[in-house]
Amino acid sequence: MATSDVARPDRADAASVFNRWWIPVAAVCIHICIGSVYAWSTFNRPIKAVFPHAAWWFSPPYTTFTTALVVLGLSAALFGPWVERRGPRVAATTAAIFFGSGLVIGGVGLAIHQNVLLWVGMGLIGGIGCGLGYIAPVSTLVKWFPDRRGMSTGLAIMGFGAGAFFAGYLNPYFMKIFSVSKTLMILGVTYFIIMMIGAMIIRRPQAGWKPAGWTPPAKVNPMITDRSVTRNAALGTVQFYLIWGILFINVTAGIGILAQASPMYQDLFRKTALEAGLFVSLISVFNALGRIFWASTSDFIGRRATYLTFFIVQFFLFLLIPRVAADGHRLIFEACAFVVFTMYGGGFATVPAFLADIFGEENVGAIHGVILIAWSAAAVVGPVIITQLSERAKAALAPGESRVHIYDQPLRVLAYILVVGFILTLLVRPLKHAKTMQT
Repeated sequence: MATSDVARPDRADAASVFNRWWIPVAAVCIHICIGSVYAWSTFNRPIKAVFPHAAWWFSPPYTTFTTALVVLGLSAALFGPWVERRGPRVAATTAAIFFGSGLVIGGVGLAIHQNVLLWVGMGLIGGIGCGLGYIAPVSTLVKWFPDRRGMSTGLAIMGFGAGAFFAGYLNPYFMKIFSVSKTLMILGVTYFIIMMIGAMIIRRPQAGWKPAGWTPPAKVNPMITDRSVTRNAALGTVQFYLIWGILFINVTAGIGILAQASPMYQDLFRKTALEAGLFVSLISVFNALGRIFWASTSDFIGRRATYLTFFIVQFFLFLLIPRVAADGHRLIFEACAFVVFTMYGGGFATVPAFLADIFGEENVGAIHGVILIAWSAAAVVGPVIITQLSERAKAALAPGESRVHIYDQPLRVLAYILVVGFILTLLVRPLKHAKTMQT
């Protein structure tokens, strides 16, 4: 490993010819692997079958998945400055080691029937690998693509959504051929190799590098700074907490539906689990496509306008969904849900560019890492809102009564929360730089 972020292997030599489009390829190699975490629900029943008598408070599949998502956000926040110091290649290599070994250790835990080892491997170690892998390419991408910040980060983070789509099919396929424990071990080794390919490609440009033929626009967007601040300086600004709240609310709304997508589809339209599974798979497609579409769109209309669009459109869709479901308009319901999930994915993909605009590109990886705590918090709040309120409504139903209205109240609550997100977005203003804040 390199000893510092200025080591030659981690930077592109100004005299050499390096095609910057290899950087998104490297980022996708990393993100498509760690994105498989969103398909870990495919392991739930096989893992539960291995531990049928586990205590309710330590159910291996669910505790492991929740731990991985929480650790993802916390590790991204904790190790963000380290990633900036050591560079993307060291960070990506470390992510590959943690994520790959975490799955292998989890597989060993299943093989020897040790649920704590499964939790340590997939939950803690794998979660750290996810967090490091998620932020490792971000600041590198915005440095290579100062002219297309949104598009570049959107390409990488689209890989995260695509990873869930592919894993959703590959995981059950491998488990049919092998046991669940062997599947985890095979995937761990496979993901390690793919992530290492990305780590070998990724590098930073030389300081001051600009794309050939590109010059910064003469008319500067007031929302885009020309200076950078440290992570600690960013944490002392109102802008940081506004963007944190914006991401938290956008993720809370989307992940609330995501957590109940399959049972919601079955309850509203009396569909089978298999039919609901197809709906969930299509959600992952629109989630991935929304990441590149909205992040690229933000390059033209601005990050703030993009998030304002998210909150306005989703507010009306969350109020509309119960009505179209009650009327039995399944295709309209699906269309509404797919639009919501393009914006759910788009929120993740646009936020790194938003941070680079406000705080500068130099330390955006470290700042982005802290922002991702909003993801961890939303992963708890969103599912709680929609699950608890729908369960209460379901408990109040008479035997045999239709479940079509049990999601009305939670969707209204999420719609009202989106209004708060709209207000927070309006409040974001350019950062006023002081000498003490500059890097």
